[in-house]
Amino acid sequence: MKKYVRIKHQQQIDWGIIEGDSIIVLDKAPWKDPDKTGDKIGFDQKKLLPPAEPTKIVLVGLNYHDHIKESHSADDVPEEPVIFMKPTTAIIGPNDEIPYPAGLDRVDYEGELACVIGEKIHNVDEEGARKSIFGYTVLNDVTARKLQKKDVQWTRGKGFDGFAPVGPWIVTGIDPLDLKIETYLNDELRQSARTSLQIWNIYQLVSFISKVMTLLPGDIVSTGTPKGIGPFKPGDTVRIEIENIGTLENRVSGS
Repeated sequence: MKKYVRIKHQQQIDWGIIEGDSIIVLDKAPWKDPDKTGDKIGFDQKKLLPPAEPTKIVLVGLNYHDHIKESHSADDVPEEPVIFMKPTTAIIGPNDEIPYPAGLDRVDYEGELACVIGEKIHNVDEEGARKSIFGYTVLNDVTARKLQKKDVQWTRGKGFDGFAPVGPWIVTGIDPLDLKIETYLNDELRQSARTSLQIWNIYQLVSFISKVMTLLPGDIVSTGTPKGIGPFKPGDTVRIEIENIGTLENRVSGS
């Protein structure tokens, strides 16, 4: 298992790999077969940036049975995965503040397992999807809930700037099919499930999406949220923990 980070250090943005209490700087993105530069930086959580610069973020709705029941978004399990996208301007990193746009009266957290694509793929099967995934990270699918329910499609409710916290790093060498995922609001447990409860696993989802659009290195695919979604308010802190990956924590802007 390896952990790759994207960092800002001395006004420069670099990729690195965590070794002990240090970050070893790489000369390029980790899916590009990088070399170590020889530079070593002491690990500091505050330096971490979103661990990807995707051309697109593709997400999946209604991928846990209990979440379908709580959301009242469908009477039955969808026949195919429900996919949607967030703009890249929605991405923020670990420790960045989640904005709370004026005029919204309900904004929710949604803890999710996500992956970062490592090679260009189009129309691949599940095995091709598995090989294309570079590694795994944590994503918060922040949602303006009432706008989501009001609109026919979900772009507005999901697409505000800062509505896609991602991080804290990319982990490789793990099995994503049965990981515990938990979301805490102000240290109170709100979501707890395992990825084995997903209706479509991450390989099936990447394969399905690749039959619609070409996925490029650095693109992010997120796999849906379990039950327990709920609102946060300015000043709250949302913490999402995924087994074998790590913790993504963000404060909501405002008092």
